Amino acid sequence: MAYLNGAFCSAADARISVFDRGFLFAHAAYEVTAVYGGNLVDFGGHVARLGRTLAGIGIPDPLSGEGWGKVHRDLIAYNALSEGLIYLQVTAGSYGLRDFAGPEEFEPTVFLYADARPLIGAAARDGIRGIFVEDTRWKRRDMKTTQLLSQALAYRAAREAGADTALMVEDGRVTEAASANAWIVDDAGHLLTRDLSPSILPGVTRAGVRDLLAQSGMRLLERAFTPDEARQAKEVFTTSAGAMIAPVVAIDGKPVGDGQPGPVTRQIQRLYYERMGADVAAVAPWAMG
Repeated sequence: MAYLNGAFCSAADARISVFDRGFLFAHAAYEVTAVYGGNLVDFGGHVARLGRTLAGIGIPDPLSGEGWGKVHRDLIAYNALSEGLIYLQVTAGSYGLRDFAGPEEFEPTVFLYADARPLIGAAARDGIRGIFVEDTRWKRRDMKTTQLLSQALAYRAAREAGADTALMVEDGRVTEAASANAWIVDDAGHLLTRDLSPSILPGVTRAGVRDLLAQSGMRLLERAFTPDEARQAKEVFTTSAGAMIAPVVAIDGKPVGDGQPGPVTRQIQRLYYERMGADVAAVAPWAMG
């Protein structure tokens, strides 16, 4: 079951106009929220970021924070979703013609669907492989919009290279991964991730990990790092709602550290899984240390 413009329907029956501005211009915001044990993970952060993105691209927010919560909970119930993701997209709507500027005020199209899938699986256990690619995205990456062509092409390049993801590089610095924030543990044992700016998406999982680090006393440096620093790092991992904490065990065909998920990554996985209510010993014993 999906949700489209105020009603629940079969996902196969969901339809939008070919003149929808999300389809024609990628004039749309989206969010992806994890569901674990039937509960939404870090939901407040996703709703807050959605509001900022909608305001940034001139689309009125069609629901309040509680309204979004009800739709998500109803979708979980309709689909008996215990573990997986809920995808949400809000576009600037359809007006029966292709017009760059559009009407003075937009009437949004709202679409959500549920995707049942394991959130703690082989990629988290064994790690993923990455490559470096040039970051060709627009300059307002802090807004979570559906302008994802650069990311889609980065994933295709990674697949063609026998890898799983891409680390995007601009002006000699890593911005983020193709759909995740990027982190490294350097030779001195410092944990680094890029500082927030319009150059990267303010990841909700990133924020959750940052809070856990502060509570655990682990030190975090927020600054840009170079591809060489990533190549020489002891550990590299990414954070996102879909993959959560994913160890990167190789870049451009060469191992990161010893080619295995490292102890810092494992500790962060354990802390985050515990935070979302997982029985870590049962579902991720490899994260117990």
